[in-house]
Amino acid sequence: MSWTAEDEAAILDTIDRFVANEVAPIAREKDLADEYPHELVETMKSLGLFGATIGENYGGLALSAATYARIVQKISAVWMAPGGIFNSHLIMAAAIERFGTEEQKQRFLPLMAEGTLRGGIALTEPNAGSDLQAIRCVARRDGDEYVINGSKMWITNAMNGNCLGLLVKTDPNAEPRHRGMSLFAIRTKDDAGNLLPGITVNKIKKTCYRAIDTAEVVFEDFRVSVEDLVGGEEGRGFHMAVGGLELGRINVAARGAGIAQGALKLAVRYATERETFGKPIIQHQAIQLKLGEMAAKVEAAKLLVEQAARMYDSGQRCDMEAGMAKYFASEAGVFCAQEAMRIFGGYGFSTEYEIERYYRDAMLMCVGEGTNEMQRIIIAKQLAAREAAL
Repeated sequence: MSWTAEDEAAILDTIDRFVANEVAPIAREKDLADEYPHELVETMKSLGLFGATIGENYGGLALSAATYARIVQKISAVWMAPGGIFNSHLIMAAAIERFGTEEQKQRFLPLMAEGTLRGGIALTEPNAGSDLQAIRCVARRDGDEYVINGSKMWITNAMNGNCLGLLVKTDPNAEPRHRGMSLFAIRTKDDAGNLLPGITVNKIKKTCYRAIDTAEVVFEDFRVSVEDLVGGEEGRGFHMAVGGLELGRINVAARGAGIAQGALKLAVRYATERETFGKPIIQHQAIQLKLGEMAAKVEAAKLLVEQAARMYDSGQRCDMEAGMAKYFASEAGVFCAQEAMRIFGGYGFSTEYEIERYYRDAMLMCVGEGTNEMQRIIIAKQLAAREAAL
């Protein structure tokens, strides 16, 4: 499907109404209560957000990454957390659509597009975060099945979802290490919503990103069919997982830009209403300096996200551009949230004002989908490689 500019404008108008009518009224309540927004998820399903970037052949909207990023920014400007529910889901879907067999695509993608299957991506382990090749979760071949043992950490949708893209070692002794890694697309629950035998899920309590389930997932002699090996071939999992992270980093970059924009909006509103020394504080030069720098960082972040998304849409390799967008936009989110807290002063620490949630949520974007330290290394390596190719 080829969406026209008018179509995309209509989609974004629908998202604006969704954010105003469904997201904004519940954000503070759900966050403070650490309560999963089940009703919001049902609305997200009806809007097609779980199929946003899935191909039309499989029931998805087939939106461009550029349009998808704008949707994520709009939602995150009010509440960052809901974007995580469909981010991990769509990373898994992208891996299946790019690398899976046709049988796997037909089995997973239509149900994922409608939100009946809600997935996540299980990469990180207690001892392996940015260094994915250090994972220890092992899948051992046993006839027509694999037996999986190990644990994964910080897995979004582990509790309220029902499937995962699971990165494991099928050959722990392989050198280089990435050649021993494989990706499985697995169901974690039966049709009644019960965890399958061999899976335990433990919720992780968090300072930020509340209301969205993040968990440790433990596999003990968990059996999956050989038909669940993505692409039907061992040893390609690292490539599949890293490829999917490009879209994930664009999502995180968009969420960082959204946080920055939302924090700026709250700061401007507060500075217009709050008075000191007989005038609104927005008329004080010290506040103007903060707001001016915040506004510039917001716009720069949005442009970097747009660049990365358009490169992704063109089919070009964009790990450097996605890394730049993720790094800069997430840091912009932190900067704008911190500056807004200074503008709010003591009131910023009250849960009656929503800026404190932006302050808590912002830092996660600097860590999720690869730390910003790793992003800068990726950028530098790509600069060197591109220079050598000239």
